[in-house]
Amino acid sequence: MYGLARPFLFGMDAERAHTLTLDALELAYRSGLNPLLARKPEPLPTRAFGLSFPNPVGLAAGLDKNGAHIDALLALGFGFVEIGTVTPKPQPGNPKPRMFRLESRHAVINRLGFNNEGIDVVVRNLERAKRRGLVGVNIGKNKDTPNDAAEGDYMYCLSRVYPLADYVTINISSPNTAGLRELQEEQSLRRLIGTLREEQERLRAKHGKHVPMLVKVAPDLSESDVDAAARVLSDLYVDGVIATNTTVSRFLVEGARHAEETGGLSGEPLMGTATAVLRMLRTRLPEEIPLIGVGGVMSGADAATKQAAGATLVQLYTGLVYRGPDLIRECVEALRRRKEAPSRGHLPPEV
Repeated sequence: MYGLARPFLFGMDAERAHTLTLDALELAYRSGLNPLLARKPEPLPTRAFGLSFPNPVGLAAGLDKNGAHIDALLALGFGFVEIGTVTPKPQPGNPKPRMFRLESRHAVINRLGFNNEGIDVVVRNLERAKRRGLVGVNIGKNKDTPNDAAEGDYMYCLSRVYPLADYVTINISSPNTAGLRELQEEQSLRRLIGTLREEQERLRAKHGKHVPMLVKVAPDLSESDVDAAARVLSDLYVDGVIATNTTVSRFLVEGARHAEETGGLSGEPLMGTATAVLRMLRTRLPEEIPLIGVGGVMSGADAATKQAAGATLVQLYTGLVYRGPDLIRECVEALRRRKEAPSRGHLPPEV
């Protein structure tokens, strides 16, 4: 069914198509028609961060920034959905146009800039959702908050969503908020994550439950940067790491239409770089810190590659733009085959 709708959607501005798609998914869900959109995968239970996921394939942050479509998205068959990035105060993001498809490379460039309706709206949407599945909340700082005060924004968002989220992601790796990636530098990272770990423990005592806190990193880190980040995240023993966000590199899309646009590049060209960072992190972090692999997953084989590189869970976003909801089931089934292969006495498939 998505194959019929895609030419229509690709004929309009990318951000308008994004909004229209979410509205259509919501309408299908409320009308009971969502089974027509995609066949849901059979369960593939997976444990990570002390949580039980119905299957290991999730939606990456960025599609549903305000958590307004949680139930409709879970109904597509995702094992979990991550909403956001959300900031303390509402903000419009960067000027439009700010989303661009690079169709010849199966990629997207966005410079949205944490456009969202603010933490109060997200909390209300979380409270209203039926949530037949796990929901993560991706949090960030407002554009006008300087980096030396950023921890206040993150602490405020963490405290607001802690009672409602299944896990919380600290986004310090978007390229679309000026200076944000500087928070990944070793000393800044240690100070910020150390403060947030203390706040997490305070909230754990207050609410009587542990809500995992994950950190999302960029794909544009050098090997020494990965070493430094791994040291900090290991020392502070975060619950998990998401590798990776979008890239500022244009190496693999040179010459493509819209390649000159500023912003974060996602989709097929990101697969190699994001997976390399994932693999490096897996070799440097304790096994007790699970990883989510995201960036460039366009097929079931790509999902299996992420898992082979060390990911426990996998997330999609741009792949949905090009492949539609059937990609979810394809990825779950690829991971199922990889999991079951050793028990049948066969080697895992090459990926």
